[in-house]
Amino acid sequence: MNHLGTVVLETERLILRPFRLTDAEDMYRNWASDVQVTKFLGWPIHESPEASKTVIQGWIDRYEDPRSYDWCIEYKENHQAIGSIGVVFWSEKIDSVEIGYCMSQEYWFKGIMAEALKELVRFFFEGVGCNRIEARHDPKNPNSGKVMKKAGLRYEGTLIEAGKNNLGICDLTIYGITRKMYEESRITR
Repeated sequence: MNHLGTVVLETERLILRPFRLTDAEDMYRNWASDVQVTKFLGWPIHESPEASKTVIQGWIDRYEDPRSYDWCIEYKENHQAIGSIGVVFWSEKIDSVEIGYCMSQEYWFKGIMAEALKELVRFFFEGVGCNRIEARHDPKNPNSGKVMKKAGLRYEGTLIEAGKNNLGICDLTIYGITRKMYEESRITR
């Protein structure tokens, strides 16, 4: 893989960019303090904007490493930080990345996260040179799977009691796409 780091990417409605410490208030208010957003995630709800600031500082500290991929999802219309998307695991052995994401409830069901994920699929295949991209979700959160499907990933299976989130031990539904599948889908469009 040709690691490029958290570069600025743009879609019709979004700017995907590195986080800034000034995003802490938006992060806390828009998604990190919301139990509905965080219940299917593996990190605890943020109790204050300071907790969000600490997380963001950790990402900022890693941005010098070109293998670090943690984007702020900025909504162009109001320039607010409305979510995050990034690589939660990568493997050089098979040139793959696993992507995780979360976003403010206010922006759910508008195709925004699928738009962001679709741009990362393009970036990781065309820019970084990945061979495989995957994402996982708790099957109790089927809307996350719909996002993956809209972004071109395909259902691969469900692992029983293979994960843990804020609700406890959970099953993990896996979606994936390979470079070959991506290229074939571009030809048929």
